[in-house]
Amino acid sequence: MKYLFPTILAATCAQPVLGCDLCAVYAVTQANGEKSSGLFGGIAEQFTHYGTLQDDSHKVSNSIDQHIDSSISQLFVGYNFTDRLGAQFNLPLIYREFRRPHGDFIENGTQFGLGDVSLLGNFVAYRSMHKDYTLTLNLLGGLKLPTGNSGHLKEPDVESENDLPESAIAGHDLALGSGSVDGILGTTIYARWKRLFLNAGFQYAARSEGDFGHQYANDFTWAGGPGYYVALTDDYSIALQALVSGESKGKDTNHGEPDEDSAVTSVFLGPQIEFTWSTHLSGHVGVDIPVSLENSGLQAVPDYRVHAALTWRF
Repeated sequence: MKYLFPTILAATCAQPVLGCDLCAVYAVTQANGEKSSGLFGGIAEQFTHYGTLQDDSHKVSNSIDQHIDSSISQLFVGYNFTDRLGAQFNLPLIYREFRRPHGDFIENGTQFGLGDVSLLGNFVAYRSMHKDYTLTLNLLGGLKLPTGNSGHLKEPDVESENDLPESAIAGHDLALGSGSVDGILGTTIYARWKRLFLNAGFQYAARSEGDFGHQYANDFTWAGGPGYYVALTDDYSIALQALVSGESKGKDTNHGEPDEDSAVTSVFLGPQIEFTWSTHLSGHVGVDIPVSLENSGLQAVPDYRVHAALTWRF
């Protein structure tokens, strides 16, 4: 009966005069790739401005405007083999503009290139969809592969003989890749009651040693929050969500020795708008503002993030 249920919903949705919320919910899940098999692809973008300096979680002066403006564009393509099992390939393109003291000079630079690609599998472990409520649990896992340029990881620490301040931007902040093969595990949860919903995602990355003896620390990232469908029709949906997200990461190591300016624990809060059209297009746009930032050593930390994504199902 569970395999027949989506077919019944699709047939019902072919009658627009009914205008039922259940048909609209089915269209939302189709557009988000949660129900049917087939090919999908899209792009996700995140822009982050790092313009505040913190030393062991305490804000310090930024007299020469040290900063990083980071743009990461993720191109992705995937295929759902069944309504429960799928795979996705991610290809990141990274652009960074930065300013920092470097030796006896102030360095203004830009870089652009391919980051580390990843291949992920997704399995729908549980799904229950009804008129008034929906509950799904997805499991994911995969690998990140060393395709990005890791050259900045070999930068030595350089002290200035002039009166320039200490650099808050190290080589590991600018490297496009790690040179390591890393494992990724995660899960997503979606629950809906009528027009209210709650979703959350969790991801853990297990890092191995990469190029030049540098090993990024294992990190745990998460995001989620409550939302409400302000529009829910057979043809489209619009939802508003209060999104809370964060990261917890320990200190990197260089040839087994701790890198003192690399640990971070952060929490962000901001609004997000999600939308779908038909059973083909889904997307979101949102803004994240930091509400808690703890770090080790001297680092440039985020002032805000803007993120957006579009997915098209063929």
